[in-house]
Amino acid sequence: MKKTFFAAAMAVISATAMSPAVAQDTGTLKKITDTKTLVIGYRESSVPFSYLDNNQKPIGYSMDICMKAVEAIKAKLKMPDLKVELQPVTSANRIPLLQNGTIDMECGSTTNSVKRQEQVSFANTTFVTNVKVVTMKNSGIKSLADLDGQPIATTSGTTSVQLIKQN
Repeated sequence: MKKTFFAAAMAVISATAMSPAVAQDTGTLKKITDTKTLVIGYRESSVPFSYLDNNQKPIGYSMDICMKAVEAIKAKLKMPDLKVELQPVTSANRIPLLQNGTIDMECGSTTNSVKRQEQVSFANTTFVTNVKVVTMKNSGIKSLADLDGQPIATTSGTTSVQLIKQN
């Protein structure tokens, strides 16, 4: 269901050909067409991707991209009055809410990993980064295995850690 929607959304955005029958007769796009509503999941504090401004309105890089996708979806479905609902999500519930259809797309900072691709579809990658760990030279930490049993902090969902030795 999600794969159909995201494939269609990316096709719309990149102006590639897509069969209207496929776009409107299956999965998430059918739900959107039937309910005349698109539900966007957003993060409340994933600066600079999706976060709340001083007026408690979701803004950010990912929100800007998603709003462009919304405009393309409205045009492709010929639904200029398509209602857009915003639903706050967390790192713990964003994928389950996509899977159960509570939200139709997520505008946040979810890392695209092979494991997550088995659960949901992703749009084209728009931001690439990785996590680095800096330790004191005399800490004795030379590899990820040396962190076993040590307290560390990172964002939930991080997919890679790279150690850098401080001189």
